[in-house]
Amino acid sequence: MSLLLLGALLAGLAPAPALSNDTAIGTWKTETRNGVVEIQRCGPSICGRLVTSELLRTNPGLKDVKNAEPSLRNRPLKGLMIISGFSAGDGEWTGGKIYNADDGKTYTAKVTPIDSDHLKIRGCVFFPLCKTQTWTRVR
Repeated sequence: MSLLLLGALLAGLAPAPALSNDTAIGTWKTETRNGVVEIQRCGPSICGRLVTSELLRTNPGLKDVKNAEPSLRNRPLKGLMIISGFSAGDGEWTGGKIYNADDGKTYTAKVTPIDSDHLKIRGCVFFPLCKTQTWTRVR
C-alpha cells in the first residue's frame, strides 16, 4: 500500500507535458474591452482575427478610424486581422505583429501558451517598452 502511495506522490511531482505551438489555435478572450480573437494557422505561421468586442456588440459596423494609414480607415473592425507574421519557436510564436485598433498602431509581438487555456501576448513598441496581456480560451 505504501508503494502505491509513493508512486502517486512521485507522479504528482512529474513535470507538466510541454505545450505545443498549436496550443495557441482557438478562440480567445482578451483582457481589454471583452474582445474575442480567433487564432488559426496561416501557412507555417498563426494569424488572428477580431471576432467581437464590447464596442462591436453595440455597433457591429465600426470602422478602423484610428489607423495610421488613411486609406485603411474605412475597413470594418469585425473580422480584422490583428495578429500575423509569427515564426514557431520552442513552445512560442515570435517575430510577429499585433495591431491595436484603439490607437491605430502595429507592434512587434510574441505569443506564448501558458497552459491549454491561457496565452501570454506581448506587444512592444521596441524592447523593453512592452505590454503583456493574458488571454483566456473561450469554450
